[in-house]
Amino acid sequence: MATRARDRLIRTAMELFSDVGIQAVGVERLLDASGVGRASFYRHFGSKDDLVAAALRERSLGWRTWLGEQVAARGGEPLAVFDVLREDCAGSAFRGCTFNNAAAEFTDPDCLVRRLVREHKDAVAAFLAGLVRDAGYADEGPEADALGADLLLLMDGATVTAAREHSPEPVDRARNVAARLLAAADASERPYVHGLA
Repeated sequence: MATRARDRLIRTAMELFSDVGIQAVGVERLLDASGVGRASFYRHFGSKDDLVAAALRERSLGWRTWLGEQVAARGGEPLAVFDVLREDCAGSAFRGCTFNNAAAEFTDPDCLVRRLVREHKDAVAAFLAGLVRDAGYADEGPEADALGADLLLLMDGATVTAAREHSPEPVDRARNVAARLLAAADASERPYVHGLA
């Protein structure tokens, strides 16, 4: 029962944060929307900040697991990331990247939310670098890391634009740019540098 209350709080928090933003949601609204009592809330979380951290950590792990499974199901190639992203952006409930939205709300680079955003983005970049290495576009080390970081940049730009335009078409454009980056890296004898081959 206690675990269900914690899960319900996290699920409700992510829904509300997605709809109206983290800062617009107070504890009272979370309690009303989740149906969880105040005492139960404070049994699981010392503050709203603790709930925000738990919700973002859970969202990061869940999203990265989902992305990995979806990419693997499409053959594990780096460009499959954009195919998965396109499907996600095409949904009517798409409101952009949870972590980009959170970063936009919090300007202090040292605050907890910004640290969690960086952790998430670093983990996604590492996943992308792994795909790049596994596909043979770069060896272990800085070249793969640079390509992974550039693919993440394209993903972020595509999701921000897709949310603004209410269209998955920006993801198609980002995929085309990614294909050119990977082709250039594959054909080059020189080490890959961010944005250049």
